[in-house]
Amino acid sequence: MTEFGLFELETVVVGQPKRSRWRSYKGPSLTVSTVEGTLLAQVTHTDDTRFLLTGTSGELITEIARHAGFAQFGSVRFRFTDPADREVGTAVARGLVKTRQLSVQTERGRRLFLTRLGHLSDEWRLTETDPEQSPAPEVLGRVTVSSVDAWLGLQRYLLEMAPGLDAGERRTVVASTVCLHLLRRPPGDSASPA
Repeated sequence: MTEFGLFELETVVVGQPKRSRWRSYKGPSLTVSTVEGTLLAQVTHTDDTRFLLTGTSGELITEIARHAGFAQFGSVRFRFTDPADREVGTAVARGLVKTRQLSVQTERGRRLFLTRLGHLSDEWRLTETDPEQSPAPEVLGRVTVSSVDAWLGLQRYLLEMAPGLDAGERRTVVASTVCLHLLRRPPGDSASPA
């Protein structure tokens, strides 16, 4: 399977790779794999504003650029671009609890919402309408977080996407899940996740 085939899968895992407690870690920030553990892609960062989703052979799949607003009160915007620097999606987090909801726009302009069920919930639901405005929106996917290593606080995100999402929409959902992690655990931050 080519790395670009990862956007054809309905279920993938985005997670922090396991690492030694005693040595400094120099690998990717996150990996994208199948549920069985086959590596499909990885996320690296050059600074706190630019993150690269690359295939296993190193080719760029998607770049994620982060733009933060004024202090904790401003919004955080993410822009997704392909290797030709064309925008292929965006995600915006607003409010004091920025991990509550991401407003997502796909390459074709479809608007989606990735919403956490509650402040302490480990699940986000992907819907086409805002759950606060529509009491029972159709669920197009789920992102469930779990801990890989409680001592180090490593996180794992299981993405389950509806069969009706196309490859471009799935790319946006995978990139948005990376954004969720960045909002919860910024690079170099050892604090507990939000």
